Amino acid sequence: MELKSAIEDFLEYLEIEKNSSKLTIRNYRHYLTRFLSFCQKSNPHNIKCDDITMDLIRGFRLYLSRLSDKNRLTLKKITQNYHLIALRALLRYLIKKDIKTLAPEKIDLAKAEARSLKFLNREQVDRLMNMPIVSTRNGLRDKAILEMLFSTGLRVSELVRLNRDTIDLSSQEFGVVGKGQKIRVVFLSEAAAVWIKKYLSQRNDNYPPLFIRYGGKKEEITTGGEKLRLNVRSVQRIVAKYARKARLPVAITPHGLRHSFATDLLSNGADLRAIQEMLGHKNISTTQVYTHVTNPQLKNIHQKFHHR
Repeated sequence: MELKSAIEDFLEYLEIEKNSSKLTIRNYRHYLTRFLSFCQKSNPHNIKCDDITMDLIRGFRLYLSRLSDKNRLTLKKITQNYHLIALRALLRYLIKKDIKTLAPEKIDLAKAEARSLKFLNREQVDRLMNMPIVSTRNGLRDKAILEMLFSTGLRVSELVRLNRDTIDLSSQEFGVVGKGQKIRVVFLSEAAAVWIKKYLSQRNDNYPPLFIRYGGKKEEITTGGEKLRLNVRSVQRIVAKYARKARLPVAITPHGLRHSFATDLLSNGADLRAIQEMLGHKNISTTQVYTHVTNPQLKNIHQKFHHR
């Protein structure tokens, strides 16, 4: 089977059978198309799936490590690994279809650089929350957004998809569909519920989106408010704006507030499995990264035995 056809079949499989997100499919297409282009440079003929060898993979890894943009910036190790992860997923799919090719387990990932998690302590969170001017409708909306992000640990993509009728302010909990179409329950704090109520009470529309921008064009307003829905980039700008205003020591993002939510829970003694559920992580190993940041048991031992 030709590699080009195999890639298209695999992407259709992700869309139809695996129900992968559009972003996942777009990224896999990008990584696999780059691999296909590399193969075609070394072999201008139609490369087939059984032409994939360890020598070819080794050459591709070398190509990725040397690849640079117009500013001579090379790919980070984690980005290089994303290419290999997509390739291994393709090979697993081909073997499942009984198509002869290289065994995916033969491809090892490079050891990536350790990434530091950016998060805020409670004093910094409080400072950030006090930045919006709640006497304005934009400020009131932004206050509700900040409170909700820290209260729930939502991904920004999950936040912008929320509709008014999905939020139960009386029980202070609601369901969201996260990565991999995984459903989980998230919880609102008292403060978050109060500010969302205040924000919704000053809305004089019936548009479904929970968070909207103001001052839309007339043709956008007549679409049921969907075109007024805040997008991911809008929320990122809102958080960045108040982070600068609060003069925080780290450049915090919506995902940084998610990290802050998790580390706050962990530092106050929450169970790691419970945090995994609240964050919607598929694997506990993803949640365990927070134990490197804050471990209350180790902190107690340090305070007890280190007297200086």
